[in-house]
Amino acid sequence: MKTAAVQILERKRLAYTLHEYEEEELSADEAARKLSLPLARVFKTLVVRGDRTGIVLACLPGTGALDLKKLARASGNKRADLVPVEEIHRLTGYLRGGVSPLGSRKPYPLYLDESALLHDTIGVSAGMRGLELLLAPAALVAAAHATVLLLTE
Repeated sequence: MKTAAVQILERKRLAYTLHEYEEEELSADEAARKLSLPLARVFKTLVVRGDRTGIVLACLPGTGALDLKKLARASGNKRADLVPVEEIHRLTGYLRGGVSPLGSRKPYPLYLDESALLHDTIGVSAGMRGLELLLAPAALVAAAHATVLLLTE
């Protein structure tokens, strides 16, 4: 499956593997269970709106909750709020449960939780529900020009 995220990785010659699973719940928990991965290695991508910079993406482990204050500070905002579900597709081209940190309609800044660096590979959405990319955290950082910091509470 050649999603926009996969195309970016191929264009940049970055290694990845693609894994398909039957999705029902649209959660990192489900992806971890069905791919036999620890939840700490399955990263969810959240769409956030900063009051000064606009849209940013936050990629964090399924075990964590996003600290909006930390993200706001790191992204040059005073405040940051999750984007309502009904706006996600219009902004990114992705559906909830299939938001990839790569290949959005517009190139939004990506903030990756530093816990990703503790793993050889992490899972992120490939841009479709039920389709997961496994790749080295360094490959994601390189592909997305991501900023790595502590994002979780």
